[in-house]
Amino acid sequence: MLWNERAEKAQQALDREFWNPSIRMYDIETPCPDGTCNTIFHYWWMAHAADGLADGLLRTGDDRYADRLSELHEGIREKNGGAFPNLLYDDMEWMAIAWLRAYDATGEERYKQTALSLWADIRTGWNDTMGGGIAWHKEQPGYKNTPANGPAAILAVRLYRRFGREEDLSWAIRIYDWLKRHLVDPETGFVWDGMNRLGDGAIDKEWRFTYCQGVFIGAAVELFRATGDAAYLADANRTAEAASAEWGGGILPDEGDGDGGLFKGILVRYLSELILEAQETTSSQAAWLLRNGMTLWAATHGAQDERRHLFGTDWRSAPGEKVTLSAQLSGVFLFERLAELEKRDLLPSADAAFASSTDH
Repeated sequence: MLWNERAEKAQQALDREFWNPSIRMYDIETPCPDGTCNTIFHYWWMAHAADGLADGLLRTGDDRYADRLSELHEGIREKNGGAFPNLLYDDMEWMAIAWLRAYDATGEERYKQTALSLWADIRTGWNDTMGGGIAWHKEQPGYKNTPANGPAAILAVRLYRRFGREEDLSWAIRIYDWLKRHLVDPETGFVWDGMNRLGDGAIDKEWRFTYCQGVFIGAAVELFRATGDAAYLADANRTAEAASAEWGGGILPDEGDGDGGLFKGILVRYLSELILEAQETTSSQAAWLLRNGMTLWAATHGAQDERRHLFGTDWRSAPGEKVTLSAQLSGVFLFERLAELEKRDLLPSADAAFASSTDH
């Protein structure tokens, strides 16, 4: 199958060009002679790398992915001082989400324990400033944002669905309700980034990121799966439509090669979950993802870097000499999710995808 093959090539490039056996983690960019690029420990990038490995394992059943997950888990633990806690609540949430998925894919008890121990820490981030919500940083408890609350809701409801603890569902609903009430535009469904960053209660409405739309969509879809309440699915669809309107249903924006390199990969991941759950109402969203996948593949196929299957921050262009791990992961996520949609027969034809595009 076309997208399965492309997902595998993207994964192979990730492993070949970024994996560093000396640290049992990925280099943060390529080229990176002798690991010299690793001046910063990008904890949350490594969490998404684990999520991507879980994608590959679930798609193929290949032990190579399970082996790499095992190495990465121990590499992160060692680099982080022998445990997984972090000062940033959103970073810990991504780590917990990734290792919960790894547990689902492998049954490895240590991954479950990593996820549960992180969740216990994450819950301490809730406080009453700004009416509730989980803080972004342990040293900035009054700053509340979508990146710290959307993934927390996703994690909580997945824990409930996996282990059946009612308290986790209660947490998920509590977090989701706060997020929707404070950081989702009631007129459009577009999700703002955060509030009270400067201690003045202001909402950062000008920060319009793909990432924020993705985590709210993901939280809504997971709550629908857990409760059957169609209102959650309606919320997810509304935000997906707002995101499509924001970016013209076209190629997702270049948000930089730092943390922003991961942002559109996060939207892709959770938008695909909406498509899987609400097939009859999301054909336009499937077409949107397909346009992005075809554009990214065309930009790299036949270009100088085609052999390596590396992806830059602008999905319309071949990458430059340097490729960051964050950008590569977003490309991997895009192809993995298209492979999953292809397997479920949820992708339109290429002609149909581009016929509905406003971005030519």
